[in-house]
Amino acid sequence: MIELEGVPELIDPVMVAAFEGWNDAGDAASTAVGHLDREWKGEVFAALDAEDYYDFQVNRPTVWLDGGARKIVWPTTRLSVVRVGGEKPRDLVLVRGIEPSMRWRSFCNEILGFAHELGVEMVVILGALLGDTPHTRPVPVSGVTSDADLARTMDLEETRYEGPTGIVGILQEACTHAGVPAVSLWAAVPHYVSQPPNPKATLALLNRLEDLIGLRIPLGELAEDARAWQLGVDQLAAEDSEVAEYVQSLEEARDTAELPEASGEAIAREFERYLRRRDGGPGQAPGGHATETGSGTGEGPGSYLRDTSGPGSGPGRGRPPRASRPGPPGPESSAGPESSAGPESGPDKGPEPGTGPDGKPGPDSGPGDDEDSSDD
Repeated sequence: MIELEGVPELIDPVMVAAFEGWNDAGDAASTAVGHLDREWKGEVFAALDAEDYYDFQVNRPTVWLDGGARKIVWPTTRLSVVRVGGEKPRDLVLVRGIEPSMRWRSFCNEILGFAHELGVEMVVILGALLGDTPHTRPVPVSGVTSDADLARTMDLEETRYEGPTGIVGILQEACTHAGVPAVSLWAAVPHYVSQPPNPKATLALLNRLEDLIGLRIPLGELAEDARAWQLGVDQLAAEDSEVAEYVQSLEEARDTAELPEASGEAIAREFERYLRRRDGGPGQAPGGHATETGSGTGEGPGSYLRDTSGPGSGPGRGRPPRASRPGPPGPESSAGPESSAGPESGPDKGPEPGTGPDGKPGPDSGPGDDEDSSDD
């Protein structure tokens, strides 16, 4: 049983997760969750036991000095709660960590245990992949789900990907089996400038998340950082004629592909976001609320948690009624994350852009070092 005595009753909670490693090209996804945690002053209330899920020869602990005393920080996954005020308050449960090295089913069970206990209404998992996309154009962000009903009601793509997957794909399927609505948002990062950070991709993920959950997200200096990043890449590309020519070919291909759509939905989406920010929509009154507590899991490692008792389930805390929320506009790109290359894998890079097992493209287009340990 998971005890969360210090965490207050949450309002329409949404869990937002991101993991460093294979599904985090340019660190765009993990940086996005870190931005939410920083802007809304989230406080960590739980951390998964690093001994259970991480190979410390792959993800090394770090040592630091605190007033002369040596302390160790272990690689793990932490959870925090932020309370977002405004006319329509909505709380977020933020999950930020590193893709686990082993026992993936138990890892997902533990996260789902927190989701059930806190009454989470939906799980949104952020990811970033390498793709044939020019840095000079808006970052394509695709929203995909394994739930056909959710795909229809929220105007998302139903994933059809087949091939090796990362923890993002495993957690989404675990949510589906547990009866928890789950969506993955994928940002495409230019493969020729894949090193972190990539504030432009982070900004695109946050904008898409804002549309999906109906919250006004404070962006801070992220927009300025994105412009500076693009200017820096422009300058580097201008110094190499071959790179400049290649970028131009990507621009032409992207513009040709998007021309028939006339970008009407994109214009409408940007206008709605402008009105939300101008009118000072939800998200005006940030404030963190959490206390330190332990962690655990409700079932054994061999199966995913399943919500079998209806809306009132959960030990000691019922799931609040799901509030109606407007569905987001259609994905910004007609191609899902399966249409681009796989993200980087920590110190080792994933496969070349546009490739996958048996020639199939996708975000999950090649296993990382720990892929063989994804099962118990």
